[in-house]
Amino acid sequence: MSVGRVAAGAPAPAPVPARAPNTVLRSLSPRVTAALAGVMLAIGVAVGAAIGPAPSTSFAGAAGLGQLLPPLLAAGVGRQAPVQPPPVTPAATPSPAASSNSPTPPASLPAPASATPSETQPSAPPESAPVSPSAPSGSEGAGGPIAVAPVTHVWLIELAGSTFANALAQPSLAPYINGQALGAGTLLSGWSGLSAAAFAAEAGQLASPAPQLLDTVAQAACPEGVAGGACAPGTPGELTAADEFLKAAIPPITSTAAYREHGLIIVTFGSVVAGSASGLPAGSSSVTLTAVPASGALVISPFASAGVRSSTPYNATSPKQSIERLLRR
Repeated sequence: MSVGRVAAGAPAPAPVPARAPNTVLRSLSPRVTAALAGVMLAIGVAVGAAIGPAPSTSFAGAAGLGQLLPPLLAAGVGRQAPVQPPPVTPAATPSPAASSNSPTPPASLPAPASATPSETQPSAPPESAPVSPSAPSGSEGAGGPIAVAPVTHVWLIELAGSTFANALAQPSLAPYINGQALGAGTLLSGWSGLSAAAFAAEAGQLASPAPQLLDTVAQAACPEGVAGGACAPGTPGELTAADEFLKAAIPPITSTAAYREHGLIIVTFGSVVAGSASGLPAGSSSVTLTAVPASGALVISPFASAGVRSSTPYNATSPKQSIERLLRR
């Protein structure tokens, strides 16, 4: 081996720098990348086959997999387009005028486009206003509500002529009225015959449950002629005849269970004449009740106070107040 000499005095040649290793790899082409991927996949399949048989559902044991790989690798795998997410429809903003407590959206706002019939929730029924319990019958008093008596059977007794004021002024002509009748009930001296009849009708409807019964018991008319001399209108016998009729009518009524449990008797005075005197059929009677003068009314009942006298007039505009004041449990 010969070694070149360097002439003395000649300048030494500059050293050639060592070539640095190429650290930057060129990017591989798609075909080369696909080929390498195919090789790696084939190696994996071979190793898997050597280890053991692949399950029936694995593609490793498929017969045509080796034949499908070369065309796929040669053609290259194209880039897939990115999957776009489905458009999201923004929820409709409720109107400020809509109430936050409303169970359904206002009619002016359309339903969301993505909603389906199966997803639509049924609207809740509107809440009904709470229903308050009914108050017991009767008005409020100082000690609470007043319970009205359960009157279901009313007897209205109409006596002929005179008034309770005349009966009080002549006790000897009306001993039963002054002795027993007035002591058994409440005398309303300011009431007329019409007021007593109205109270009888209203008491059966307002103070009682069904069925309501009203019986009208009228004294027989005084006979005409000589036979009626003892009870002719305007004579002392008229008051005595009324007293005797009431004495005969009251006991049969008060002895019944209907009276003891739900009974009310109202006694008043009117004009009782024979029906034939006014062209009515023979044997009938006609009873006329007037608003003036105040003939008075007597209320007898297990629910009424006994031996009481009152001058308070009948309240025609509010019959219930009179009933509540006179009839209590």
